[in-house]
Amino acid sequence: MKRETPSEGEPAGGPAPTTLVDIVFPGAVNHHGTLFGGAGLAFMDRVAFVAATRHGRVPFVTASCERVDFRKPAYIGEIVSFTAMPVWAGRRSLTVEVEMAAESILASKRQVCTRGVFHMVAVPGDDGGEGWTLPPLPTSHPTEADGEVRMADVVFADQTNSSGSMFGGDALAFMTKVAFVAASRHCRRQTVLASSERIDFHHPIRLGSIVEVVARVVSTGRSSMRIGVELWSEELLTGLRRQTAKGLFVMVAVDAEHRPVAVIPVGSG
Repeated sequence: MKRETPSEGEPAGGPAPTTLVDIVFPGAVNHHGTLFGGAGLAFMDRVAFVAATRHGRVPFVTASCERVDFRKPAYIGEIVSFTAMPVWAGRRSLTVEVEMAAESILASKRQVCTRGVFHMVAVPGDDGGEGWTLPPLPTSHPTEADGEVRMADVVFADQTNSSGSMFGGDALAFMTKVAFVAASRHCRRQTVLASSERIDFHHPIRLGSIVEVVARVVSTGRSSMRIGVELWSEELLTGLRRQTAKGLFVMVAVDAEHRPVAVIPVGSG
């Protein structure tokens, strides 16, 4: 099976670590107010699948998961990140390490909740003959720019319309969530969405595609931040990567009473 040429948006030196970022909402917690362990494991398996697919560009299934010990809970309102990196490649099997970390919006301290090792098996199909093997692991990886937030995920059936493309509303929610994370990390305050500029979708995002959002703070006012957000779609098996949408979101920092407060960027004093 031939691996396609890297896409227009793929950085040199092999794919970067794959990160899925989310926020712990009330619907995902147990009676202790912390993230369900099963929900955490599901996110870890999900990001392991994305990382494996980006490496091999073939379908993968999860063969096994080694013991996972939760050392720290993730509480309601915390930002949780799941970062996956392939660490070993065989002929048709791939080992992916996943780290789950939680951080409070109001504090810059990031704590590791758990780490897990997932063993994924490639299912290359009819064109993956007897001599087919996974490519070797890259020797270097690009680094994420300072202040940039990246979040990758896979489009599942419950996020699509009758034509098999991702709902525009789900895509907007995905973009807004990452804008919130970028703004909150910038000022370590609770933030709310004040407005968004016009967003045009240039390409449909098909079921099973990888979607990645890249967000960064482009300017700040007294209590507001303008967050530039790019939405990229990536075909699962070819790696063809396109910028599907681009938008600008205005986020406002608020206090406990939801009143606007001054934005003081982290590290400025």
